[in-house]
Amino acid sequence: MELWQAIVLSIVEGLTEYLPISSTGHLILVSAWMGIHQDPFTKDFTIMVQFGAIFAVFVEYFRTFTRSWRVYPVLFAGFLPAAVIGLLVKKKIDLLLESVWTVAIALLLGGILLLFTDKIFRKERTEITDVKDIKPMSALKIGLVQCFAFIPGVSRAAATIWGGLAMKLDQRTATEFSFLLAFPTLSGATFIKAYKLIPVITEEQWKLLLVGNLISFVVGYLAIRLFIRFVTRFGLKGFGYYRIALSLVVIAALLMNPDISSL
Repeated sequence: MELWQAIVLSIVEGLTEYLPISSTGHLILVSAWMGIHQDPFTKDFTIMVQFGAIFAVFVEYFRTFTRSWRVYPVLFAGFLPAAVIGLLVKKKIDLLLESVWTVAIALLLGGILLLFTDKIFRKERTEITDVKDIKPMSALKIGLVQCFAFIPGVSRAAATIWGGLAMKLDQRTATEFSFLLAFPTLSGATFIKAYKLIPVITEEQWKLLLVGNLISFVVGYLAIRLFIRFVTRFGLKGFGYYRIALSLVVIAALLMNPDISSL
């Protein structure tokens, strides 16, 4: 992996991690496009570079994390399903990460669902307008929905927002809880990968990771702030159109060149 490739992947990670368009799906597609998908370090990099995006959430919601201790039992409840189910299906998840078809289909189906999300979960049906009012049981159910994001292309952000809306959170609160829930969910996977990678990482790879995490932090921080404003004003339909358009492009490429159907 060259420096420019690390920069591109870091920008993609920071920009897509908190948008309902699937960061994993985009990283798979972009790394394949750059021809580095077979490099073992590429998969490690795409996980480790999440540290920057995780820190962006901590900075943006510093007061929530340090002044509202009631949020921790709720986050634990939301994180628990991913921790348990993730360990049980890890091998199957790894196989799915190698399928471009899986990404394309998940992007398409998720995009269609986003087109109707604003209508399905209308404002008059919402009851919870503050993260502090979310109950642990509701968070647990949101966490279960989040597990659909193990399928690359589904999007962790989209899944948790859908789960939040189903639990009668308003759109802004569901989006903010999606950001907060990313902190324990992404941290768990990233720390496990770091524990395995640190003993064998090279000096050059360390440099790529440092640059990558700095970029993913800055881009992720901006994405968080802009996404909240965008969703509050325009809803989620625009992201649905984007996902559908991208999925059709990928499907067309797969049909024209079946050799790229598996990374």
